[in-house]
Amino acid sequence: MKNQIQPELNLALVGHVDHGKTTLTERLTGKWTDTHSEELKRGITIRLGYADFTIYNCEKCNAYTTKEKCTKCNETAIPLRKISLVDAPGHESLMATMLSGAAIVDGALLLVAANEPCPQPQTKEHLMALQICGIKNVIIVQNKIDLVSHDEAVENYRQIKEFLAPTEYQDVPIIPLSARANANVDKLLQAIQEFILTPARDADKDPLMLVARSFDINKPGVKPAKLVGGVLGGTVKQGKLAVGQEIEIIPGYSVEEKNRKVWKPLKTKIVQIFSGGQPVPEIMPGGSMALSTELDPTVVKSDSLTGSLVGVPGKLPPLHSQITVETHLLKRVVGTKEETDVKPLAKNEALMLNVYSTVTVGVVIDPSKKNTTCLLKKPVCAYPGDRITISRKVGDRFRLIGYGILR
Repeated sequence: MKNQIQPELNLALVGHVDHGKTTLTERLTGKWTDTHSEELKRGITIRLGYADFTIYNCEKCNAYTTKEKCTKCNETAIPLRKISLVDAPGHESLMATMLSGAAIVDGALLLVAANEPCPQPQTKEHLMALQICGIKNVIIVQNKIDLVSHDEAVENYRQIKEFLAPTEYQDVPIIPLSARANANVDKLLQAIQEFILTPARDADKDPLMLVARSFDINKPGVKPAKLVGGVLGGTVKQGKLAVGQEIEIIPGYSVEEKNRKVWKPLKTKIVQIFSGGQPVPEIMPGGSMALSTELDPTVVKSDSLTGSLVGVPGKLPPLHSQITVETHLLKRVVGTKEETDVKPLAKNEALMLNVYSTVTVGVVIDPSKKNTTCLLKKPVCAYPGDRITISRKVGDRFRLIGYGILR
């Protein structure tokens, strides 16, 4: 890698609340929070907390760092890979985001605090979500080891191993560290570099971008001649997009026609592309990015296009207002203190459904055991065979209860 601008990997940072995600993000990326004024420039999102970091290696002492100079011997380190870290703050937005996770991220770091028994309810839920989303590349980060004794850390490690034993993650790396004390972060970087490889990308496929955020960067009072078009932030899943290219955005925007809400696709041109903090002429899959477009800024305000898909006109997946899915429900509800059995889906039940980066509500109109049909509040774009995650309201929160395959 030489002067790489675009990140080549999206890495999710997930874990129970207060287990140290924000501190670890700051250790890896140098960013604590992201400001709106810099948002377009860096091509990141506040809501999802995208931030980029580069893994460097020092040839002299074989140390891994995120700095250009080795922290051990001060020699110039060699850049290996640039990565986008996705830290989703807040449990509700995290679950909605994570459940589209297989489409957005290539791997995940699951944080577990060494000073609490493992697993915590959310830790169980997040691991199940990673499994259901098909994310294979996971590293467990045993954080806060500075707050426990050696024996307590070993006991917590044993609990983690026991928790992972019945899952497909039984042999994944477990890295003990203290994000606060900056201890062992180099070992985590080494594990990311060796264990989470950059997947093969196909640039020749029809481009498909997942919109994670849409926003207007114009300041109040700007003169009309200086207005900048709407911005779409997210990640490219396949193919490539270039400045000057015409794009289509679906499902687009909603209008009332004959007392019905109808969704109409948007067409526009790409004016600029931002990746890794800089403008680039074209964008490939991997990492976070942002498109500056010719869209009317009012169309993109307040994340109104979040969950949309972007691609070449006429080459995007079909739009569905009603879907039938082959249903796979879990045996137990995860994430609650008292785990309960997952009851069958009921007619007229409202579910939270995720496909790609889209979150929608589906009302069950046919709850057949194997094939469930739902009427959608907001249409989704998806191909037959795509995976759709299913959550239901349990208490005051939506809880993951299974997934479906689109028929």
